[in-house]
Amino acid sequence: MTKRLKAKHKVDRRLKVNLWGRPKSPFNTRAYPPGQHGQARKGKPTDYGIQLNAKQKLKSYYGNINERQFRNIYRKALSKRGDTTENLVALLESRLDTVIYRGKFAPTVFSARQLINHGHIQVNKKKVNISSYLVKESDVIEVKEKSKKLNIIEGSLSNKERDVPEYIQVDNKNKSVKLVRIPKFAEVPYPVIMEPSLVIEYYSR
Repeated sequence: MTKRLKAKHKVDRRLKVNLWGRPKSPFNTRAYPPGQHGQARKGKPTDYGIQLNAKQKLKSYYGNINERQFRNIYRKALSKRGDTTENLVALLESRLDTVIYRGKFAPTVFSARQLINHGHIQVNKKKVNISSYLVKESDVIEVKEKSKKLNIIEGSLSNKERDVPEYIQVDNKNKSVKLVRIPKFAEVPYPVIMEPSLVIEYYSR
């Protein structure tokens, strides 16, 4: 088991959810936090604790974004017109690594990020190796010609565990994907309950 996979398993148990909906998540059989005192931890969570947990779930789901970057995403959502909660989710769903993951070119957000970092992804025919690149609705994202036969991409596309959401358009033959429209929070296929409004409350303290 790789160090990254172990870390993801710990995240599931620490947050007490099967965050990515994986059938092999240890939370399915050990629904309590890791560590010597994992089963003994009790007590009613505080409002702060509930908000912190909601933030950690959302942040971890999108590839464990670091705190500084995640706070900057919140600030950007706050500065945009409209509902801050919807803006936050829209920004997270517009990230290049998220679009690659939603299009099923990678089995996890982490592996989508790796594909991007290693230069396998192009946006409008130009290589982009920044996972946080914000995709526009007019952008065409595709796998580089030499990378189209990668086992990780072929295997992920053939996997039936999850579906491509309606706001993502995929061309399996040409290995390309488009963000057709910015989704609403209710449309995002989270495998667990997410509460971005609590994330907004956390940062608004």
